[in-house]
Amino acid sequence: MFSWLTNAWRVPELRRRVLFTAVILGLYRLGSWIPAPGVNSETVENYFNSSAGGTVLALLNLFSGGALSQFAIFALGIMPYVTASIILQLLTVVIPKLEQLQKEGEAGYAKINQYTRYLTVALAAAQATGFAFLFQRQGALEANFGRGALIVLTLTAGTTLLMWMGELITKRGIGNGISLLIFASILTGLPLGIQAWVEGGIFERLFFPLMAVGVVVAVVFIQEGQRRIPIQYAKRMVGRRMTTGGSTYMPLRVNMAGVIPVIFAAAVMAFPPTIAQYFPQTQSFINRYFSYTDWPYLLLQALMIVIFTFFYTAVQFNPVDQADNLRKHGGYIPGIRPGPPTAQYLDRVLTRLTLPGAIYLAIVATLPSLFIAYADVSQALAGALGGTSVLIAVGVALDTMRQMESQMMMRSYEGFLK
Repeated sequence: MFSWLTNAWRVPELRRRVLFTAVILGLYRLGSWIPAPGVNSETVENYFNSSAGGTVLALLNLFSGGALSQFAIFALGIMPYVTASIILQLLTVVIPKLEQLQKEGEAGYAKINQYTRYLTVALAAAQATGFAFLFQRQGALEANFGRGALIVLTLTAGTTLLMWMGELITKRGIGNGISLLIFASILTGLPLGIQAWVEGGIFERLFFPLMAVGVVVAVVFIQEGQRRIPIQYAKRMVGRRMTTGGSTYMPLRVNMAGVIPVIFAAAVMAFPPTIAQYFPQTQSFINRYFSYTDWPYLLLQALMIVIFTFFYTAVQFNPVDQADNLRKHGGYIPGIRPGPPTAQYLDRVLTRLTLPGAIYLAIVATLPSLFIAYADVSQALAGALGGTSVLIAVGVALDTMRQMESQMMMRSYEGFLK
C-alpha cells in the first residue's frame, strides 16, 4: 500500500488533486469551529451535552463534524444538499419534464443540478430557522429578530459554500466531494471515540475493536463482491472490417449503491425533527418517541435504507438500456435471447443481489443505536466506531482509492502511448 501511495504521489497531476482536496477539507474543518455571529458556542454546547444526547440532533451533529454543537457557520453541514438531491431524484420518476431532462445527457443533468442547488438553499434556510427557534426556546441562544435573521443567513450561506466546495472536489480533486465532506465529519469524532474506548469497561475494550474490524471486513467484502454475467459477442461487419467477437463479462455488484442509501436515510430521518422544531409540543413528542435509539426510529431507518438501496440501484443500472446496448453491439448472454428476455434476466439477477446488500446495510447502520440502548455503550464510542461511521468511512475510502487507481492507470497508458 505504501509503494502504491508513493507512486501516486509521484504523478504531478494526481499530487495536485490530492493537495487540492486536502486544502478544501481543511477549510471545511476550519469553518466548523467558527461560530455564527452573535452565538455563544459554549452555551449551545452545554445544551447539547445535557439534552441532545440520544436525540436525532446528536446524529445530525455527527454528520456535521461537531459543528452543530458549536452552532458554527457550517452547522447544517452538507445534509440539506443530500436531502434536495433525494427529492429531485424522486421527482424525476413522477414529473415527465424532469425525466425528459434526465435523458438529455449533460445539458439535462446540468439543469437538474441547478434545481437541486435552489432547493438546497430553501431547505437550508428552513432548517437554520428551525434550529434558531429550538435553541432560543431552550435558552441556549439569545437573539432578537435582526440577529436571528443574520444567523439564518449565515448558516444558509455556509451550506451553500459547502455545496460549492463539494462540487470543486468532485471536479478538480479526488473522489466524490459530497461524500468526502461527510467522511471528514465522521473522522472528527474518532478521537472522542478512542478516548471513550480507553475509559470504557472491559466489554467495550474487548468487543468494540473486534466489531470495528468485523464491520470493515464485511464492508470490503460486500462492496467488492460481484456477480459476473458472461457476455458473448458474435462476429459482425463494421464498415469494411470484420470484428473478431469474443467473450467477456458484465460485473453486477452486490451493493451497487454503495453508502449512498445510508446517507439518504439519515437525511430523510432528520427531516421530521427539523419540521417539528417550529412546534414546541411536536418537538417534545419527537424527542420522547423518535429518538434514534428507539425501535420506531430504528425500524423506519432500516426500511428507508432498504428502499433507497433498491431505488438508487435502479437509477444507476437500467436493465432495459443494458439489454438494448448489448443487442446493438452484437452481444448476448449465453442461453438468453436478446432484447426483453435479457432485460428480464438482468433485472431478476440484480434484484436477488440487491436484497442481501440492502439488508446488510440496514443491519450495520442500526448496530450503534442498539449498543447504546441495550448494551450501555457510550454514545461517543458507538457513534465514532459503530456501524454507520465505519460503513461510510470505509465505503468512501474505497471509492476514492478506486478513482485514484483509475487516474494512475490512465497516466500509465499515456506513458505507454508515448
